[in-house]
Amino acid sequence: MPVASSDSTDPDAEPFVEVDPTGRFGRYSDLLGHGAVKKVYRAFDQEEGTEVAWNQVRLANFSDNPMFINRLHSEVQLLSSLNNQYIIVCYNVWKDDEHNMLNFITEVCTSGNLRNYRKKHRHVSIKALKKWSKQILEGLDYLHTHEPCIIHRDLNCSNIFINGNTGQVKIGDLGLAAIVGKSHIAHTIIGTPEYMAPELYEEDYTEMVDIYSFGMCLLEMIAMEIPYSECDSIAKIYKKVTTGILPRAMKKVTDAEVKAFIEKCIAKPRARPSASDLLKDPFFSELNNDDESDPTS
Repeated sequence: MPVASSDSTDPDAEPFVEVDPTGRFGRYSDLLGHGAVKKVYRAFDQEEGTEVAWNQVRLANFSDNPMFINRLHSEVQLLSSLNNQYIIVCYNVWKDDEHNMLNFITEVCTSGNLRNYRKKHRHVSIKALKKWSKQILEGLDYLHTHEPCIIHRDLNCSNIFINGNTGQVKIGDLGLAAIVGKSHIAHTIIGTPEYMAPELYEEDYTEMVDIYSFGMCLLEMIAMEIPYSECDSIAKIYKKVTTGILPRAMKKVTDAEVKAFIEKCIAKPRARPSASDLLKDPFFSELNNDDESDPTS
């Protein structure tokens, strides 16, 4: 299908900084966000007429580790094959050898990430928070039961996204995901310290680390405070997490049912329920017969 190119003769047209090899996606200069190794730019899908996100990973940051670069490329390619309504869609992946960049195009959620959305809307019912939580678990269940099994490893409220007009929630930022296959065991320390399960620090863990992180996401949504924000260093967070000291934010959880559910999610690894088990928990019973729990229905 032919794609209309951006018209450089039109003075009112916003110019693309670059276009992908297929000519379908054009990148604008403005940033949507950036992390330690990645920048995310606003972009446009000329074929569908929709805005998308153009993610760029500067491979020079890993020049001493070519195996990591190859693995990152193959894992992002695998993520582009995922198909689930609760996972951010990845449309295209390619390596730009000239500029030493790994590029991938993903969908954009209209209302940004869940952390900022929750800050903006302070008065949210427990039922609404349950709806968001259920969708996150649906996404995790898809990743964890995928063949091969995928562990997100860096789940937190800044990389869960929301379409505010529908209330649909999607998990994004799978760039650090581990593809672990049948063993379900991974060994690399990676993630956001406030959300990292204790066993992650021991370099021997399974997809249950995502359940712990999910529990911390729910805690942040309820308390409107990042877990362990009372700590001023990663070392202090590590000490509290590994010795089983709960974050201060837990004191703000006054609903007994919610508190018990969070405690289930952040229990010892063997005691943590799977995403599939949590979806069957009585915590969600009020949503089970409610069509609104699935914004696409």
